Amino acid sequence: MIIKKQNEQTLGDAIKEMVAAYRIGSKLSEAKMLGSWEKIVGQMIAKHTVQMKVSRRKLYVKLDSAALRNELTYAREKIRKALNKEAGEDLIDEVVFN
Repeated sequence: MIIKKQNEQTLGDAIKEMVAAYRIGSKLSEAKMLGSWEKIVGQMIAKHTVQMKVSRRKLYVKLDSAALRNELTYAREKIRKALNKEAGEDLIDEVVFN
């Protein structure tokens, strides 16, 4: 039988406490969402993605193909919903392709 002292906690609990204390939960969710970009849009689109950033609940995606940018403009609501679903919360209100 293992006896825990008063000030001991599991590593998982300590990390959760730190995330809450530093209020970085939404940034971690954003990073997870950005990391799932290729899974959501596919390898071909991910290869043409030059840069991505989140600012004020908007995801800005820079692409190196004007034709692809035009096509994705029609699917941005579907992409936004898939990204928010992957993150497990509504992080993005709009996707902007540049």
